[in-house]
Amino acid sequence: MIANPDRNYISPEEYLEWEENQPLKHEYMNGKVIAMTGGTIAHNEIAVNLTTALKNHLRGKGCKVLMADSKLGVSESGPFYYPDVMVTCNEQDKLAKTMINFPCLIAEVLSPGTEAFDRGQKFQNYRQISTLREYLLVSANHKMVECFRLNEKGLWELLTYGEGEEIELASVEFRVPIDLIYEDIIFSVN
Repeated sequence: MIANPDRNYISPEEYLEWEENQPLKHEYMNGKVIAMTGGTIAHNEIAVNLTTALKNHLRGKGCKVLMADSKLGVSESGPFYYPDVMVTCNEQDKLAKTMINFPCLIAEVLSPGTEAFDRGQKFQNYRQISTLREYLLVSANHKMVECFRLNEKGLWELLTYGEGEEIELASVEFRVPIDLIYEDIIFSVN
């Protein structure tokens, strides 16, 4: 991600109007506009594998499965992000044209440049979404998926899945082998 050097602060309204006409996607947080950069092939394949599995499972169930080109609004005033994968089953999002506001599941595929942000500030912001029930962090370097799940006490629990395990996504009543998420991914050997 690259900060926009043109301005020190831009309002949420200015960002939303400006960003509609941009050839590249930009995220927005605390008055700052951040240009999105491309990921690796493995990053993209992992996101496609997860999206495909979710779409196949949720077909006909009234949910939307969306990828990195779909904007998410944490609130009306931001932040605004482009998660790698998200699912919404909320009626208010059914007719959405430019932005999703009520996801139940968000997944980010980790990269070295964004991992700390995805684990820290971004997750802190995502937790403000009242409908969010699960947040996945998917490693692009080895088979590991971390699932943060909101429990009945309102606390976020961490479940970690590795080689040969089956991932459970309670928010969409889905189980998927981790191997399917990493299908066709070849990890480099050091």
